[in-house]
Amino acid sequence: MKLTVNVDGGARGNPGPAAIGVVIRDPDGLIIDEHGERIGEATNNVAEYKALIRGIQRAAELGATELDLVGDSELVVRQVEGRYKVKNAGIKPLHAEVTEALSAFDTWSIRHVRREMNAEADRLVNEVLDS
Repeated sequence: MKLTVNVDGGARGNPGPAAIGVVIRDPDGLIIDEHGERIGEATNNVAEYKALIRGIQRAAELGATELDLVGDSELVVRQVEGRYKVKNAGIKPLHAEVTEALSAFDTWSIRHVRREMNAEADRLVNEVLDS
């Protein structure tokens, strides 16, 4: 089963209080899972990676065998694609965790979209941070 997973992470301050948002859609485009969560103090990039990890985990729990990952962090998307190097020592373990988690799927893709095309995941992040 192929699922589309929109992810977003954000921090108020960089670093600062941070949260993640995950929205998972079935092949018909219907939302089948939403998740927002505080992750403590983090940078924006750490929050983006943690959102990606949580999205992959939740899709696996739902029985996905194929993933279409969507995020608005160009840096994270390009690093996962292998187009950008991961230089930050704090990000390297998170990148490795994403790589390991993705190895369990038959196929996967990741793409970058503008923030307005990732509105549901962004909304979840802000709802958590505002609460």
